[in-house]
Amino acid sequence: MDYMALDFEKQGGLVPAIIQDAVTNKVLMLGYMNDESLKITRDRGLVTFWSRSRNTLWTKGETSGNYLEVREIIEDCDHDTLLIKAIPTGPVCHTGSDTCFSEENNPEEIPTSDFLFYLEQIIHDRRDFPQEGSYTNHLFSRGINKIAQKVGEEAVELIIESKDDNKDLFLGEAADLLYHFLVLLTQKDVRLGEVVEVLKGRHSR
Repeated sequence: MDYMALDFEKQGGLVPAIIQDAVTNKVLMLGYMNDESLKITRDRGLVTFWSRSRNTLWTKGETSGNYLEVREIIEDCDHDTLLIKAIPTGPVCHTGSDTCFSEENNPEEIPTSDFLFYLEQIIHDRRDFPQEGSYTNHLFSRGINKIAQKVGEEAVELIIESKDDNKDLFLGEAADLLYHFLVLLTQKDVRLGEVVEVLKGRHSR
């Protein structure tokens, strides 16, 4: 996207930047950017602000290690505000809170009914923004045949475990199968919601 249309002069050379979690959609914080900090943000892929109190550039996380990894930068309709979707690598607020608005942004707090869709987003993010050492990226690197084979292996392990009475082991295998199934869907560019729609269609009244 070309950000030449951004009106930095409207507010004295700065534009507000709303930071949103790219996966959970929680609003994390608000900061300000000038032309230089926006360029650094785009080039490095880490959210960088202009600190009004210190009158200097400031990459979020440069002290704490809790960076904001950029996924998307969106300009508003008036060309004077930015929405930046990012992945936080730790708590965002200087107080130690997940967000600067005292809201939790913890995957464990996501409702059970929504968690598979959250996990799907994480898997998509790993595919689009690979991370060294990631097991998910290791799966993607092996290609569709190996991923499909892995789903088959996990299904067999679940079947075997279902014949015993150890619920914890059965749950573990069921979780493994669901995770690898989501990886397979992502590799095929199919969304979980599409599968749900098929199931809904089979149960219409």
